[in-house]
Amino acid sequence: MRFEQQLNQKQKQTQKLAMTQELQQSIQMLQYNTDELLSFLESKVLENPLMELKVESNDYETPIKNTPKRSSDDEPEENNWINQVPDDSLSLFDFLIKQIHLNYRDTHLRQLVLFLVEYIDVNGYLTISLEEAEKMTKTTSIEMLDALTLIQLLEPIGVGARDLRECLMLQIEKDEEAPELAYIIVEEYFEELASRKWDVVRKAYDIDLYDVQQIFDYIQKLSPNPGARFNQEKEMFIHPDVIVKVREDAIEVLSTKRGAPQLIFQQAYFDKMNQVEDKEVKDYLKNRKNEFDWIKRGVLQRGNTILKVAEEIVKRQTAFFLDKNRPLVPMQLKEIAKAIDVHESTISRSVNGKYLETSFGIFELRSFFTTGLAQKVSEEEVSADTIKKTLLSLVAEEDKNKPLSDQKLVDLLLSQEIQVSRRTIAKYRDELQIPASSKRKRYDRK
Repeated sequence: MRFEQQLNQKQKQTQKLAMTQELQQSIQMLQYNTDELLSFLESKVLENPLMELKVESNDYETPIKNTPKRSSDDEPEENNWINQVPDDSLSLFDFLIKQIHLNYRDTHLRQLVLFLVEYIDVNGYLTISLEEAEKMTKTTSIEMLDALTLIQLLEPIGVGARDLRECLMLQIEKDEEAPELAYIIVEEYFEELASRKWDVVRKAYDIDLYDVQQIFDYIQKLSPNPGARFNQEKEMFIHPDVIVKVREDAIEVLSTKRGAPQLIFQQAYFDKMNQVEDKEVKDYLKNRKNEFDWIKRGVLQRGNTILKVAEEIVKRQTAFFLDKNRPLVPMQLKEIAKAIDVHESTISRSVNGKYLETSFGIFELRSFFTTGLAQKVSEEEVSADTIKKTLLSLVAEEDKNKPLSDQKLVDLLLSQEIQVSRRTIAKYRDELQIPASSKRKRYDRK
């Protein structure tokens, strides 16, 4: 038996993309928002004496607030307890402790009050049972109940409640303008009121459905989370990356420089140090200058890419900027990627955390990407966003005494050449937090 060893040499040509540090950081820079980019550049300036960072006046800093919803007549709903909270800078816990020390003498009962406050959550609810508290403090049920009563006398009104019903009852009890039967109905028929089994409530107190409706409306104005005001996010600022200006139906897309970081090369320092006849110094200067050059290119490329993406978005979403209804057409990342000849991942990095400023608001670039989930009768796609806006408009204008059923909403959308299923309507209602027609029905006197 012969054993043969054959050695074959083959030459194969392959193409690979080396992920250099420069390429990695260029990708990172595109992914950064303005604040993150600034932090990145600040760290580089600390490492490189040839780099100087300059940030122009950030006139385009725009505050983004969590603005509470208002009532239909655009007037802010007034909750009595809101006006009683004097200092938003305090946490709920600190605010309660401050009141306890101010209002209650240093007694054993105050010690129990301070114990219970430790178990008040950020929404203002007591998270420990009185029985458990009694065992932990080795005190009586009467003393513990007295301590809880003292907490429930504090502001904001409703704090210290053990459940939603008690929270509402505390607010009703201290409101002189509360409907006459509101307290007793919440105490005895809270579940029936909440689930709109109003016939049970009506019969129990021999009142009209109109009266039940008024009590229900009043309760909706109360706060289910009295401590939430202390837990609101602080005002934050964003730097728009591009500005869209509309002039006589012409749309112009501009890159904003204000608030954007600018790199400056320390030429005088470089020239001075370059005169030193030392190879290590010269190599160091060369490397640092190269680093400055590629970071500068990366920053410019980032800005140009974001601008190109924004221009293509505006081109495809023209109606959004010209039509007061702000309609959006379906658009996907791959469409923009193909249009400007880049990878889809580049588009994703370019739109996340990047903002576009208009005269009517500021919008994140990624918010312009929608999926077509329905079709017009003419087979033109309609975005889910457009359907939701239409749905909101129809519900807002409906007769609340005879609210529109899901099937009626389907028919009305069809009359506007938008074809959707009843299941889709139900899905969108849930997403928009619109109750079913039976839950939207009102009993107002004509």
